[in-house]
Amino acid sequence: MTEPQAVSDEALQKAEEFIEQEEGAANKLRGPLAVFVTLLAVAMTVFHLYAAYDIVPTQTLRPVHVAFVLVLVFLMFPMAARFRHRVMWWDWIAAAAAVAIAAYLILGGDDFTDRNTSPLPWDIAFGVALVLLVLEAMRRTSGWIMPAICTAFIAYALAGPYLPAPWTHKGYDVGRLVGVMYMTLEGIYGVAIDVSSSLIILFTIFGAFLQYSQAGKFYIDFSFSAMGGKPTGAGRTVVLASFLLGGPSGSGVATTVTLGSVAYPILAKVGYEKNAAGGLLAAGGLGAIISPPVLGAAAFLIAEFLKISYLDVLLMACIPTLLFYFALFLMVEIDARKYGMHEVNFGRIEPVWSLTKKYWYHFLSLVSIVVFMLWGFSPVLSVFWATAVAAVASFLRNDTALIPYELLRHPKELARNFLGTPFIKAMEGGSIGVLNVAATCAGAGIIVGVVTLTGLGLKFSTIVIDYAGGSLLLTAIFTSLVVWIVGLAVPVTASYIICAVIAAPALTKLGVADFAAHMFIFYYAVLSEVSPPTALSPFAAAAITGGDPYKTTMQCWKYTVPAFLVPFMFVLDPSGQGLLLMGSTKALANANWWSIAEVTITCAIGIASIAAGFQGWALRKATVIERVLFCVAGVLLAYPGAIADLAGLVLATAALGMQYVRREKTIAA
Repeated sequence: MTEPQAVSDEALQKAEEFIEQEEGAANKLRGPLAVFVTLLAVAMTVFHLYAAYDIVPTQTLRPVHVAFVLVLVFLMFPMAARFRHRVMWWDWIAAAAAVAIAAYLILGGDDFTDRNTSPLPWDIAFGVALVLLVLEAMRRTSGWIMPAICTAFIAYALAGPYLPAPWTHKGYDVGRLVGVMYMTLEGIYGVAIDVSSSLIILFTIFGAFLQYSQAGKFYIDFSFSAMGGKPTGAGRTVVLASFLLGGPSGSGVATTVTLGSVAYPILAKVGYEKNAAGGLLAAGGLGAIISPPVLGAAAFLIAEFLKISYLDVLLMACIPTLLFYFALFLMVEIDARKYGMHEVNFGRIEPVWSLTKKYWYHFLSLVSIVVFMLWGFSPVLSVFWATAVAAVASFLRNDTALIPYELLRHPKELARNFLGTPFIKAMEGGSIGVLNVAATCAGAGIIVGVVTLTGLGLKFSTIVIDYAGGSLLLTAIFTSLVVWIVGLAVPVTASYIICAVIAAPALTKLGVADFAAHMFIFYYAVLSEVSPPTALSPFAAAAITGGDPYKTTMQCWKYTVPAFLVPFMFVLDPSGQGLLLMGSTKALANANWWSIAEVTITCAIGIASIAAGFQGWALRKATVIERVLFCVAGVLLAYPGAIADLAGLVLATAALGMQYVRREKTIAA
């Protein structure tokens, strides 16, 4: 076998384009303009770090956050590709308007908020301008689809009396809509922007500090070193590194590209074909969105919607995350046997113990968030202090220091080169990294405002339950399809917000615990990362491997499908809530641990059974009958209940028995 070449610059450039599709195609500015934008982004980071440590009133924090986001979006993201890498006069006007809108609101004080039901002409003018700026910011950072959906919701609010039943409502004029969207904390400045301004941005700052202190490089090196050169070593490395990289970043596409550029040559060397390698890389990237301690941006919204601690959300994510990576590890083990993969020498890699002795503090940065939460700090303060830990710990070695030792020894050199240090890049990157998500959160506020004003959520849930005939199973299937279809068009965060206000009531009406309903929606929203036509993670992986984007997407589905039966266990039976550790630390204290262990073990066996069915391999290559038995067994084991579990175990045992008999006959022959 010829040794694979390193990933080409052209392939990496193509993969970067998919990151741009997810996060927007930013300008690369130079000279004084670049310095100005850097200082503005650093100022935004400083403001939010101050807001984390000291009290900033909500009526100030949210408008200032949105103003910062809009100004930076209009300066950093061009109106069209032909205007890229420069700032046009209309961008300056839009940025100035964003500042004026926030200033008008803040200076208006309580009088401004009190007149939200009967706004003045200037209120309406500024409110309409805000809505238009938010729509344009979303278009620049994530394309036309999200602005189009928001516009459709606005049209629904305005056209209520003219719609057919059951969608009809009394209708609202522009003044009333502006009152909700701009003059209260229910619309654009609602729950989504609350989370964006207080938590999401702090996590992007934390991720930037880890990135610029070389933590990502250490996590990849550690994974290669820990997994060795066995036939399954390359696949295991991708799985472990995706967990470590994704923990602090929470971005599926970025994790896929970062990991793929390093790991693909090794995957090719052990025998992965292009599409399978891309599928595994994308599946690993998907794990970034569901892995503690950061998860995706939507996880912070779960805590806010349910009015629970973010620590409880982390708790709920623990077992599903373990099961997801268990499924990936199983798939990797089966791959090694199925494709007859051979041992591979990863080259000169530093021993795992030596690496850990040098860079142990990167793990300290990663776990410090949870430690601070367990000590009783709020999530906001926990991330603040974890960022401080990451910054201070970076100075333990010169090669990871956010300000190199050489500059610290020479103050004049430091003053001259300070703007180019990793510290300033991290301060800038923290704010730049939140722009796409924050613009989406502002747009999602429009949707939430319309749903709240018109009662659309209750109408929609009634329609879904009627179609399902009151069946919980059918309602869960319909809800998963709704979330999946919405996720085809919009990013994970937007998909979760839309479906949390529209689809979650259908499940809770049928007796599903609210935390289980929201986690169900969150996991199916995550599927949008690997579903065409917006399957950005697999498409980015295909760009790196040179594979076919759609075949890579199907390979990614093969790796991830077993774990996506798990959410049905949350909602179909109360015992399934054990997978979420009962939704809170308080409930967990009184939980039946045997029941939690039982549901986790049956789920793990179900995942293993489906993995064998999808891969067509267990002890040996499976026949069609054996594959069907494995798949049916997996589905039955994923359905909570003693009878279903028993039937699933019988079928899985039968399939394994058939494999064992065939293997013995082959050995005897």
